[in-house]
Parts: sequence; structure tokens; C-alpha cells
Amino acid sequence: MPDSSVQNPNATYDLAVIGAGSAGFSAAITAADDGARVALIGFGTIGGTCVNVGCVPSKAMIRAMDTMHIKAVAARFDGVEASAAVTDWQAVVQQKQALVDDLRAAKYTDVLPNYQSVAYLEGKAVFDEKGGLQMNGKTIDADKVIIATGSKPHVPEIEGIESVTHYDSTSILELETLPKSLLVMGGGYIGVELAQMFARAGTKVTIVTRRRLLPEGEPEISAALTEYFELEGVRVLDGLSYENVAEADGQVNLQVTGSNGAEVLSAEKLLLATGRVPNVESLELANAGIKVSAQGGVVVDNRMRTSRDGVYAAGDVTGEDQFVYMAAYGAKIAAKNAMNSNSLSYDNAVVPAVVFCDPQVASVGLTEAQAKAAGFDAQTSVLGLENVPRALAARDTRGLIKLVADRATKKLLGAHILAPEGSDSIQTAAMAIRAGMSYEQLGEMIFPYLTTVEGLKLAAQTFDKDVSKLSCCAG
Repeated sequence: MPDSSVQNPNATYDLAVIGAGSAGFSAAITAADDGARVALIGFGTIGGTCVNVGCVPSKAMIRAMDTMHIKAVAARFDGVEASAAVTDWQAVVQQKQALVDDLRAAKYTDVLPNYQSVAYLEGKAVFDEKGGLQMNGKTIDADKVIIATGSKPHVPEIEGIESVTHYDSTSILELETLPKSLLVMGGGYIGVELAQMFARAGTKVTIVTRRRLLPEGEPEISAALTEYFELEGVRVLDGLSYENVAEADGQVNLQVTGSNGAEVLSAEKLLLATGRVPNVESLELANAGIKVSAQGGVVVDNRMRTSRDGVYAAGDVTGEDQFVYMAAYGAKIAAKNAMNSNSLSYDNAVVPAVVFCDPQVASVGLTEAQAKAAGFDAQTSVLGLENVPRALAARDTRGLIKLVADRATKKLLGAHILAPEGSDSIQTAAMAIRAGMSYEQLGEMIFPYLTTVEGLKLAAQTFDKDVSKLSCCAG
């Protein structure tokens, strides 16, 4: 796979890209398409987080375990019964891994031969004391550099954490024996997705979190999702502080303190889902005078430039917008700017995001709290799914839609959806916000009947009307 330049110590490059994940590949391909000679430096498994240990394996497992919920789904309909069972957990895990291996080859390994000007170099990259780039003790002669080393799971500072067996979002999906019980530490998107997935597989799951489920999102969605999880048997304990953790007799014991005082929670396995942190430790960034934030991310401006001339960064390593699509987008901007005089700006004003729990959580734009903090006189509409015909037909009214708008102009500022098919609706809201539409304009648009996305129209009308008094498709 690597070209002959791997063995050539005198090779020179227009661009060196550190990291061979989605951001690294995006940068390398973009620069190669612009005629650049690129060194793509990989360390570890090619493909990075998303395909190997993030989006692909987790969503494959989530979809598999959605089947386990079919009994509850069938119970909503008279005269219908259905059931499902996990008969071979090891087979489920192995099928997931086969998909990961296939996609890694198709989207990464097999892509490289199509780009003859990209040399894939495998090794540990580091900035030397003069700020130059080295790999495996050899200097990489490159005019420009892009740092795209991604992120890794965060390990919280809790007494005893280093002495107990714990898992992260990678290793928990490699277990070939389904745990009987699981403590999930963290209520963000990783904790929420994996907690429900294991619960549906038959594991007794408890989520513990310092704040609430999905704490950066709307409180109405957090409250509703907590209720739905508890109805499925997932215990949610929020507002906690973690005191210490220990292991004994095959159990992990976590001592927490909450509003009811101290409590010890026990489970067979402990999953740490307290976020991700940038991969920067081994780069020796200080040698190159490259600044990092208090959270450890490489600081960049809106052109993806770091504090060192000629060095850029993109993706999770910046600590911002930790989505695979934003990593690829930012890396493309970085590569084009590195090759073409910094002419492009990174625009993250309208970024849709999805949490693949059930119901799904999808959001774009500002929350109500963010809008007020930004100085807007924010007004909101909140529509329960019992007002959406699609939800009534599906006999599943779990969820809500919340829209945020500027009171003076009626311009849409944010949209937040909790719905079984919410992920397929959020892009409509993103396009509306990008176009600068008002909620009146959104409410006047024609939407197909008996779709989840029609709920956006109804939520827009809810600013000024009682939609429960409208006939089907009226308004």
C-alpha cells in the first residue's frame, strides 16, 4: 500500500497530514486532488474512530438490539404479538466486527491506491525541538502540516479508577459475553446510546451522571428521555458526585453522593462514557509553539490555522464539533487553505446532530438557553408527538418537537426533536435555519402527510395556533 517514498529519507512533500482517520483522509484526498504531494501519517489502526470504534460499530449494535424491543412495539397494536431473543451474543459482536473490517477496507485501505501522490507512512509523528516534524526518528520534509489525530475516551479522576476493571465505548463492544449488569458513567450521547442498547439486550443497566441525560440539550427532551428509559427498565441517577470506586467479588462498586445522601452502586461491568479528549500527548506540540486549550484541544482560528505558521488542525483534536462529518469538512477547509493562501472559512453555524437512542434525539441551531445567552428575545413552541398524525398512526407518541425563534423577527434559531424517526427530519430544519426562514414561512410550507417531518410544520404553527383544533392538513 505505501509508495516508494516510505523508504526514501529524502522525499519531500507539499503537505504532511498526521492522522489517518476521517479528517486525515479528507485532508489528504483534498490536497491530492489539488495536485499536492502528500504524506499521510498513520499510527494504529487505519480509519480512525468512526469506522473502527465509533459510529459504525455502535450503530450496528444499536440497530441489532432495536429488534429486542419488538415485543413492546407489537403490544401497541390489538391482535399483534411478537418477540425476539439474543441467542448468540458472540455472533452479534462478530457480525459487527465483520462490518467494521469491510468498511475500513472499502473506505480507507482500498481508497489509497487511487491517489498516487499520497504516500501512506506508518509511525509515530512528533515535533522536534526546532519545531520540525519527525516520524520514527526521521525528518518529514513537508511545506505544510495538518494535525488530525482525533480523540480518545476520557477517564475521569475518581479515587480508585485506575485499580478497577473498566470499559470504554470501544472495549465494551468487544465483549463476547453479555454482562448481567452494567454501570454507565455519563449521560451524554455515548452513555445514552450504549445504555439503551445493552438494556434491550437483557443487561440490567444503571446510568449515573453528574448532571442529566444529554445535559447540553433542551431540558424538556432530557426529562422525557429519562422517563422513557426508566419505563424500559434503565435506572437513571442524575445530579451525582462520584466519590470512589472499587472492585470486589466480581463486582464494581461505585460510591456516589446525591440529593438522598451517599449510596454504593454495584454492577458486573463499568462503562466510562464521560466524553472524549483530544489525542495530543505524543505530538510534543510545545516544541513547535502550538497552543492548546484548557481542555487539551489544538487551538485553531476560522481558517483552521494553529498558532504556528504553516501548521493546521482539524477534527476531534481541536476539541470542537466532534462529529465525523465536521471532522471531514474542517479537514477539507484546512487542506485547501494550506494549498491556496488561507482563502476559506470554517462555518459551523448550522450543524445538525443526532443521538441514536429510541426515540432518537436530533438537534440543530441554538437551544433556548443558548439563544437567550446570545442576546435574543427567544420564544419557543413545544409540540408533543400526540399532535403528529404519523405518531398516532404508528401508535408511538413518545417525544416532542421544540422550536426556538427570535421574537422580533420570528426567524428560526434552533430545532430540537425527540421522536422515533427524528434523525430523518432534522436536515429539513437545518435547511430552514440556513435559509433564514421564519417560523411562519416554515409553517406555510407543504409537507407530506403522515410523516414525522410534518411535525416541524405543526410545531411552527404552534407558535401562533392551537394545532389540536386543526383538521388534518389544515392550516
